[in-house]
Amino acid sequence: MKLVMINDCAHVGETILKFLPMDIEKFHVKRSRGLWSKTFGIAYKIFRSKGDVYHVNYLLQDCYIASKLGKKPLIGYALGSDLRAGLKHFLWKRIVRHNLRHCNKVLVSTPDILELAKQYGEDAEYLPTPVDTQIFYPKPMPDYNGKLKVLIASNSNWNVKGTDIAVKALSKIKDKVDVSIIRYGKDFDRTVELAKSLGLTLHALKEVPHEKISEYYWSSHVVVDQFKVGSPGMVTLEAIACGRPAITFVSSKYPEYKDFPLKDVNTEEKVAEAIINATSNLWEKQYAYLKENHDPYRIANRMKEIYRKLKS
Repeated sequence: MKLVMINDCAHVGETILKFLPMDIEKFHVKRSRGLWSKTFGIAYKIFRSKGDVYHVNYLLQDCYIASKLGKKPLIGYALGSDLRAGLKHFLWKRIVRHNLRHCNKVLVSTPDILELAKQYGEDAEYLPTPVDTQIFYPKPMPDYNGKLKVLIASNSNWNVKGTDIAVKALSKIKDKVDVSIIRYGKDFDRTVELAKSLGLTLHALKEVPHEKISEYYWSSHVVVDQFKVGSPGMVTLEAIACGRPAITFVSSKYPEYKDFPLKDVNTEEKVAEAIINATSNLWEKQYAYLKENHDPYRIANRMKEIYRKLKS
C-alpha cells in the first residue's frame, strides 16, 4: 500500500509517517507558506502524486485541491483552527464545509471540534495527536537557584493562546519565577510590553527548528502553554514528554480528558497557583496520561487500520 501524506501541521504528519510500519510505502507532499508554493505549487504536486490512499493534514486549500483533483480515498485530519476559525471565516468556510462533506474519512485532533465535524458526517473520529518520543523524552530537572524557571512556549497570541493571561498570572508571582518566552507570534511585542508594565522580566529566546525546541523544555522547571481552547496543545504534550509539568487550560467538560490531572486552569489566579504548585507528582500523572493517549506507535497503528479499511 502506498500512502500519500499531504501538507503538515504542528509536525503531526511527519510524526505519523515516522512511526508507521515499514510495510507502508510513504510519500510526503510538502509546501511552504509562500504564495506560489501554497497555491499552484501544491496543486501541481498533488496532481502528480499517485497513491492508494491520501491523507491531508488541515482542512483548508490542500484538502480542497486534493478533493477537486479526485484523489480518493481521502482522509482529512482537522487540527484545530481549521474548524474553529475556518467555519466562521467569510472566505474559508465554503472550502472547509466542502472538505468535511467530501473526505472519505474525517479525523479531529481535539474533542472540542468533534461535534463540528459530526455535523457534516457522523463517522468523524477523535484521534489524539502523536508526540515524537524520539525527539521529546525526559531529562533531569535543571538546578534550582531559588526561583522556578518558567518557559512560555506557545506562540504569543492573545485571542487564541491567551498569552496575556499567562503574563498577568506570572506577574503575581514574579518574585518566585524566572521567566523565558520564545520570540514568535503576532502578539509578541504586545506581550513584552504588558510584562514590562507589570514589572515582570521576560527573557526572549530565539525561535528554533522543531527538533531543537526540546532544549528549551529541558532548561525549564515548568512550561506554560495556552488558556483559551480547553484542550492540551502540542506544547503541553511535548513538554510533558520532556519531563516537565505543563500548565494549560484543559476543560473538564470533555470526557476524553478525564485522566488529565490538571483541569479548568483558565484564570490568572488559577494559573499562578498551578505554576507555584507544579510538582514531580503532577508531572508523573501527566506523563501517564500522555503515554496512554498520545503514544506515536499506537496512533500510527490506528492510522494503518484506517488506511487499510479505506483502501479495501
